[in-house]
Amino acid sequence: MNLQITNGRIIDPANNTDRIMDLFIIDGKIASLGTSPAGFIAERTLDASNQIVIPGLVDLAARLREPGQEHKTTIASETRAAAAAGITTLCCPPDTQPVIDSPAEIKFIQQRAEKAGFCHVYSLGALTADLRGERLSEMAALKKGGCVGVSNALHPMGSTLILRRAMEYAASQGLTVFLHPIDHALSNHGCAHEGRIATRLGLPAIPAAAETAALGQQLALVELCGVRTHFCRLSTEQAAKMVARARAEGLPVSADICAHQLFLTEMDIGDFNSLCHTMPPLRTHNDLEGLRSSLDNEVLHAICSDHQPHELEAKRAPFPETEPGISALETLLPLTLRLVEQEDLELSEAIALVTYKPASVLQLDAGTLSIGCPADVCIYDPEFSWEFKAENLLSRGKNTPFDGWHFRGRVSHTLLDGRVVYDANPG
Repeated sequence: MNLQITNGRIIDPANNTDRIMDLFIIDGKIASLGTSPAGFIAERTLDASNQIVIPGLVDLAARLREPGQEHKTTIASETRAAAAAGITTLCCPPDTQPVIDSPAEIKFIQQRAEKAGFCHVYSLGALTADLRGERLSEMAALKKGGCVGVSNALHPMGSTLILRRAMEYAASQGLTVFLHPIDHALSNHGCAHEGRIATRLGLPAIPAAAETAALGQQLALVELCGVRTHFCRLSTEQAAKMVARARAEGLPVSADICAHQLFLTEMDIGDFNSLCHTMPPLRTHNDLEGLRSSLDNEVLHAICSDHQPHELEAKRAPFPETEPGISALETLLPLTLRLVEQEDLELSEAIALVTYKPASVLQLDAGTLSIGCPADVCIYDPEFSWEFKAENLLSRGKNTPFDGWHFRGRVSHTLLDGRVVYDANPG
């Protein structure tokens, strides 16, 4: 289909584009910006007057729960929610059931995503077989099967020697290693930040050092092995400073943060609010402010949703026994735009952190409106004010602490390969 988006303010940080003009799509690709291609006849026109047109969002971490936990959600349900949130590309961690440690699991996820047709889904392969941290996975086969990186998710490695060998193998295959900086011994099965709130509530706690100690060790191995490494879900100001120093010294590292860590702190646990049970845990206000500054200083490469949808029963237990995580696809863009509203970021910087920058971490041709690229597009109304309600989530996971929050800016259309996969007003 030939499609024309008219009168929108097009913002494409990858190409330093920010002006009102038309966008032309031919056969699912970006054909032109501003000037109509010769002989172009639009089969459909979308009027984006007073709206902002950006590349489709790229999310570095979204658990879709399929295969293995379809009682929570499915690839179809969650990619539909992603489309409604303006997300056109997302990355699935390897801790599915079964674990993504062979090409068969990668193919299964790709086929289910293609059948649903709402979003491009890519997979991280397991760093070790069955994520046990003992024996290296077949990374060469995983790469051939289509994985975009390797990770042991939140599972511990058996030893630093095994991690070193895994990094060396990944480097030989040109694969990025995605690491969660967690010292599991220091974490000691905790569920909240080690501080006065955890002490008052009597909760088993996780010190900030559990993140920084692990990160220091991992950075030493990155220097030794030279492997391209991405650090996932930083939660402390000190960790961000360590990554900044490593980058200044020339190490091939990048890092991300999940959106809720930029708005919630240990105080939000309140009186055992399990909707704020996350991993890593919510940290201090000083950490929050430091992480926001790291975004502005380009230390962190991406904001992700860290989408972890759960059934209601998973959050109905004593706080330490509840499952950590937030259903977060549909708050990724609203929370990112709030950073602009609160003057922590310029609009183009914020959009970059959820489009081409995470795409560059995955080494994908996504997150941009460059000529010839797939027409993955998000259109949103920047002045639309609305109240976020958990009951209205398209995700089957309703576990969000943002119920009742008021946001400005809402997606009106999402295009995937030039097809409209979400329309807020289909009538």
